[in-house]
This record gives sequence, C-alpha cells and structure tokens, in this order.
Amino acid sequence: MDTQALAVLSHAVTAGSISAASRRLGLAPAVASRKLAALERELGIRLLQRTTRSISLTPEGEDFLPYARDILEREASALAALTPDDRGAAGLLRVTAPAALGREVIVPMLTALMAANPQLRVELHLTERLVDVVGEGFDVAIRIADLRNSNLVARRIGSVRRIVCASPDYLQRRGRPQTVAELGEHDCLTLIGVTHWAFGPSGTERARVSGRFVCDAIDGLHAACRRGLGVAMLASWSVADDLEAGRLVELPLDAIPYSPPVSALYPTTRMVTPKLRLFLTALGEALRGEAAAGR
Repeated sequence: MDTQALAVLSHAVTAGSISAASRRLGLAPAVASRKLAALERELGIRLLQRTTRSISLTPEGEDFLPYARDILEREASALAALTPDDRGAAGLLRVTAPAALGREVIVPMLTALMAANPQLRVELHLTERLVDVVGEGFDVAIRIADLRNSNLVARRIGSVRRIVCASPDYLQRRGRPQTVAELGEHDCLTLIGVTHWAFGPSGTERARVSGRFVCDAIDGLHAACRRGLGVAMLASWSVADDLEAGRLVELPLDAIPYSPPVSALYPTTRMVTPKLRLFLTALGEALRGEAAAGR
C-alpha cells in the first residue's frame, strides 16, 4: 500500500481539499489525485465524496481513515528511530495551542527553533477549542489545564503564573478588592461556562465569580479588562507589557492565584519523533525563561 497515498488522504481531510494536501506534501495536484484514485481502486471502495468546492469522507472513508493514520504514524516512528539526533528536526509539525500562549510564547520560541532546523515546517493552529488530536491529524496539542481521563499521552512541560488585574479606570470607579471574598462584589471577566477562579498552591481554594461580560477566548477577556469592563485573571506573561505601561494594575489578594500546568498531549508512546522532541524541549525552556523573568 502506497503510504504517500495514505498521506494524501489524511492531509486532504484535514486541509479540506486535495490541492491543499498536495501543497503540504510537495506534490503536483494531479499526482496527488492519481495516488488517491489508485488507493481507492486498490481498496475497492470510494474514500471521498468530491464536489467542485469541497470534499467529505464517505462512510467507508470514515472507517478507513484511522487505520491510514495509524500506518503513517508507525512509519514516522520507525524512521525516527533510525534518524540520528544530530540531524535535527525535519518535516511538518502540526500543533494546536491556546491563542494567547501561542502568540506570546510559542511563536517567539519557534523563531530560533526553525532557524536551527531549516528542514522543519510548522503548522500552528491557535484556538481555545479542545481539538480531536488524533482525528484531526495533529502531532501535539498544548493545553493549560489539569488533565484527567485522557486517552492520550500527557506530558507536563511547565506552568502558567496567573495574576488578578484590572484597569486604573475600573478601579477608580469600583474600588480595589483586597480579598478573594471581595471578588464577589465586582464584575469579573470569565470564559463562557466558568463560574469559579482557583487559588492556592493546589487550586483547592475556589472563589465564585461572575460579571456582565463573558467570552469564549482569553484574548477577548484581556481586551475587555484593558477597556475597564472588569477584573480578570490572566497569565502573567500576557499582561507584562500592560502592567509596565500602567494600562493594567495587579491586585494582590489574600490568596495567590493557582498556577495551572502547561501540558503536551500526543497520540502515542511508541516513538516521539525528533521534530516533536525538539519542539517540546524548546517550549519547556521558553516557559522556564518566562518564569525566571517573573512573567
């Protein structure tokens, strides 16, 4: 079975078209189409429904795709086992991460990593959505959370120091909370569905919070906080410039905000490829650098 044809299928489903898959694989679109057609003939089934504007998996394609990706993953693992570490990282690394973490930490880190590994390509998806790592073909998902009941490999690579902050305008209008309990008297800016903030070393002290504005993205809460809409709990590295410029003010309370772990989720323990290993090492160093700088 032609593994390149399997790669065309996998990338076409992820990218939404055969032409996009061909670009990712460095193939001519006609070659990618021929390989996919040959795979369908070999299997005796139709894998994709094609229209002029989109593609979608057939029921048979949905059943076959996990097997195709497992074959590709095993091939990558076997090649990784034979690749000397001093050759560096090569190939496409698909990463998903929260938007603020990606913007403030991952993208700056990638500058040096990609310069040192010229054969490495990175596809970074910034989203707060909990993606299906295996189903959507990602190499790794970076998440800021305590992870439980995951069927993926979870590796802790750092933590995030959080602070409670507000704009000078908000504090002038509403006063400055001094304790965690007083947060209940303020407009707190939260993600949709979040009703409590965690405090203390283990996060066991919880404060109920609410406000007139909620959002599905941390960046939206950050912007609302700068505009004086309320009090927010944000990562220290995301607000460092605002604190220095006086756009936001840190609010020392009678308890320290909980610092959640930053974890990497990836599909298998069979073999961590060089590109993934180097990425996780570099990200861990970047997070430790942020912590050492007090951010």
